[in-house]
Amino acid sequence: MNTADLGLPVDVPSTALFTDQYEFTMLQAAMKAGTAERRSVFEVFTRRLPEGRRYGVVAGTGRVLDAVENFRFDPDVLAFLRERKIVDEETLDWLADYRFSGDIWGYPEGEVYFPGSPIMRVEGTFAECVLLETVILSVLNHDSAIAAAASRMSSAAGERPLIEMGARRTHELAAVAASRAAYLGGFTSTSDLAAGFRYGIPTVGTSAHAFTLLHDRERDAFQAQVKSMGRGTTLLVDTYDVAEAVRTAVEVAGPELGAVRIDSGDLLLVAHRVRQQLDELGATDTRIIVTSDLDEYAIASLAAAPVDAYGVGTQLVTGSGHPTCSMVYKLVARAESTDPTAPLLPVAKKSTGGKTSIGGRKWAARRLDEYGVAEAEVVGTGPVPDALADRQLLVELVKGGDVVARESLDVVRDRHTAARANLPLSATQLSRGEPVIPTEYVNGRSGSLTGS
Repeated sequence: MNTADLGLPVDVPSTALFTDQYEFTMLQAAMKAGTAERRSVFEVFTRRLPEGRRYGVVAGTGRVLDAVENFRFDPDVLAFLRERKIVDEETLDWLADYRFSGDIWGYPEGEVYFPGSPIMRVEGTFAECVLLETVILSVLNHDSAIAAAASRMSSAAGERPLIEMGARRTHELAAVAASRAAYLGGFTSTSDLAAGFRYGIPTVGTSAHAFTLLHDRERDAFQAQVKSMGRGTTLLVDTYDVAEAVRTAVEVAGPELGAVRIDSGDLLLVAHRVRQQLDELGATDTRIIVTSDLDEYAIASLAAAPVDAYGVGTQLVTGSGHPTCSMVYKLVARAESTDPTAPLLPVAKKSTGGKTSIGGRKWAARRLDEYGVAEAEVVGTGPVPDALADRQLLVELVKGGDVVARESLDVVRDRHTAARANLPLSATQLSRGEPVIPTEYVNGRSGSLTGS
C-alpha cells in the first residue's frame, strides 16, 4: 500500500503556499521584464557544517519529491493570492496552470555531504524553479538536521537499538518527518503511530508513569500490563523505588519479563544495579531500556553500561543543538535569453561576511584513497575528469517534471550506513572538529583545484 496516495492527515493537498511571498513578487516582476522564461539552474548547498560536525546527512529528498508533485494552485489558493493582492491577474492565470516541468538532480537520500556539496540541482525556467525555493529548503534543512543527529547517536549506540520518541517535543507534522529522518539515520523504531502509518517504520510503546500512578499499588499496575500485553512487555520501574519495582516486576512476570525501562536518575549507576538484581532474580534475558533526555554524548557515556536499548526524544527532534543545516538555494547559472538553446552563463552573488557563492552548473564526486576510504569531496564545473567519472554523486530525481527516482525508506537507510562506513574513522568521533574530508573545487576552464 502506498500511503502517500491515501490523503492522510499528515499530508496536505497542496504545497504551493509553503513558500515566502517574495517568490511570487519576483515571478511577477520577471514576467513583466520578459525574463521569467529564461532557462535557469538553482543549487542547494551549505557553506559550512554546524559547528563541530564532521559530515552532513542528506535527508528529506523523498519528501521534496512529494512536495514538488503537490505544488499546485487550486481555486482556494488562487483566491487567497487574489484577495491579498500578492500578484496580479496575469500572474494568477500563469499560476493556475503551474506544473514543474524541469529536471532535478541531487545527492541520493542517505548520502553524506560536506560544505559546498551541490546537494540538489533544480533546472528549468526561472519562473518554475524560483517558486520551489522555500519548500525545498524547509524540508531539506529540517530533515537533514534530524538525520545528522540520528546518525551521530546511532554511531555512539553501536549495535544497540534506538527508539525515536520525540513526538511530544515538536510540531505534530514535524514529528512525523523527524521520525522518518531518524529511521534513515539509524534508529530502529518510533513511538509515533502517524510515522508508522505514513512510512512503515516499526512502532513500539508500553506505558508511562501515569499508568502506575493510576493504580493503588505498583504491583497492580504491573499485573494489569502483563495480563494485557504478556510477559514479554516492558515495565517502567522508576516511578517509586527502582529496586523494589524490579523485584515486583520479576515476581509478576517471571524470568520471561521482556524488559524494564529506566527514565530517571544516574543511568550508568542504576543500570548496573538493575542488571545485577535481574540476574540474581533469574531474569537474565530481561533487557534494560533507558530514556531521560539522552543525546549522543549521554549514549556514548553508557557504552560500558549493561544497557540494551535507548529511547531518545527532545535532543533528536531538535537536531541535538543544531535544528537546521543552513542550506541555501541559489541561482548559479541562467540563459542570456528566453531561447531554449541559449547558452547558460554562470552567475553568483559577490558578498563579504562568508556569504559568497560559486557560479556555474556543478557536478560532484568523492575521491577515494587506495583503501577505498573517502579522502576528498570534489566539486566542479565543466567536464568531469576521467579519474572521477565513476565516482559522481548526483543522480537524476525528476526528468521533465516526472519523478524518476522514488525509493523505499529501507533502501535509503542502508545507503546511509554504507556512506558513513566509507568515511575516515574520525567521522564518528563526537569531539568537535572540522569536516572529515576537505572540499576541492575544479574550475571547468582551467582544471585547477582549490581547497575548502
